[in-house]
Amino acid sequence: MTACSSCESDDKGSNAATRKPEFVELQGHLLHGVLHSNGFGHLLCVNGVEKDSELTGNEIMDFWDRICTGLQARKISVSDVSRKRNMDLRLVHGIAFGEPWFGRWGYKFGRGSFGVTQTMYQKAIEGIQSIPLSLLFQYFSYPAHEIQLIFDKYQTLSGNSLATLGHLFRFMQELKARLQPETSIAADNSRAVVETACRWSSKRIEMAIRVIVEALRKAEFRWMSRQEVRDAARSYIGDTGLLDFVLKSLGNHVVGNYIVRRSVNPVTKVLEYCLEDISNVYSSQGTFSLSDPTLKFRSQITKNQLTNDMLYLYKYIFKEPSRTLDTGLFSAIQIASRIVLDSKHLVKDYIRLSPKIESSGEENLKLLCTICLRDKDVIHDVTKTVTPPYNLIVVPPHVTFRELMTLVEKSFKETYWGLRSFVAETILDVLVNETDLVVELVETGSSLVISGRLEDKDIDIEGIYECKKESFVLECACGAKEDDGERMISCDICEVRQHNRCARVSTTEDVPHIFLCGRCEQDIALFPSLP
Repeated sequence: MTACSSCESDDKGSNAATRKPEFVELQGHLLHGVLHSNGFGHLLCVNGVEKDSELTGNEIMDFWDRICTGLQARKISVSDVSRKRNMDLRLVHGIAFGEPWFGRWGYKFGRGSFGVTQTMYQKAIEGIQSIPLSLLFQYFSYPAHEIQLIFDKYQTLSGNSLATLGHLFRFMQELKARLQPETSIAADNSRAVVETACRWSSKRIEMAIRVIVEALRKAEFRWMSRQEVRDAARSYIGDTGLLDFVLKSLGNHVVGNYIVRRSVNPVTKVLEYCLEDISNVYSSQGTFSLSDPTLKFRSQITKNQLTNDMLYLYKYIFKEPSRTLDTGLFSAIQIASRIVLDSKHLVKDYIRLSPKIESSGEENLKLLCTICLRDKDVIHDVTKTVTPPYNLIVVPPHVTFRELMTLVEKSFKETYWGLRSFVAETILDVLVNETDLVVELVETGSSLVISGRLEDKDIDIEGIYECKKESFVLECACGAKEDDGERMISCDICEVRQHNRCARVSTTEDVPHIFLCGRCEQDIALFPSLP
């Protein structure tokens, strides 16, 4: 690839959005990725079923991973900014599984923004995951009742202890993967009971369920013993065998707008039943659900309902907590979630090029080569010059050093748009003649640096590479030491830069005509007589 317009544009600064290629915003394609000839690449977007695709995001990512493996990619980067229903998926999946969604394919923390390090990211994930649900509920005022109902609902569906926020989000994500869109996982469980050697029809079972629930409802939600429930239902259902069968199957499961609770009284050791109203959480659909013993999570719940519950938790825990929750536990949650959201740059290493390549007995030589640019006829000190990553160059044994430089020149011109006018001139740190054979002086796996120049004088050599050195001074309250791609603003006096967010300058507003950093503002305040 001789040029990559998406990589050519600088993605930093206030006008980054306007320079972004239009085709990146198109939603008609399923996958947009770039692979450079040196093995480095970028995954730019994936559109799954949410964009009316017949393929899921998992299937598209599997395909992309096979492409990168087949083409022997070295390193692929991705900016994880995916959202669903106003939820940042890197936060949701991080809480549920301890890694972003792209982590399933080996993408890991690459670099953080606003001074976030990998250690900070990992500690933030672990901190949110380990928050006990019982402790979390104590901090809620409004809407405590709705939050508690959601906790209880998925605790019941799980059948296992969901003790922490991480347990809850993981179960919800795993359950969501098993549900079909807008369909119930067990729409009519009475029919399933009939199919499992049951002598009663689904209509009779459904009638018995209605009678038992009505008896529990008339008890005004107090606990009733199994015998009391059975006696109350016998006024309408004379078949005691049917009642015993339903009472045995009906416990801790959703029935219409209620959960039928079943528990053993710790004093009398008698089985008791009670109703819990969840009409604010479940929508009444007039159907009943008895669980399959092998799948305790079965319930009358759709994927859309589950997503709404997750969005509800996401909103009131992470995005819009009550104003009274700005200290203590929720203050820590806000800090930790911000750290996770500031860790969106992910990287996957497919092949790590080692400085030492073992000889496999092949005749061809495998060399690791990079370049060093000359500026105004002065060769930069290689130890101080930022060079691009090494490219793997494979040459036959009869190649001369002049031919090797031509191959290196071609490789880097095809890889970097800014090097399209690059001309290789000399090999540094190795005393050779251009007509010497490479095989006689260099072993396979050796690292070489080729010096050269750019014929196009208008190209600024600074910023050609991804690992460029910045000339400006960055001093920000977040502790960032280098440009991380986030919006920045510079002081109009000292020209020191800091993040817009850290300087409390909204990214949606125009840059102020005059902006002063805190240090310069303080200096001016000390000398009020100055204009």
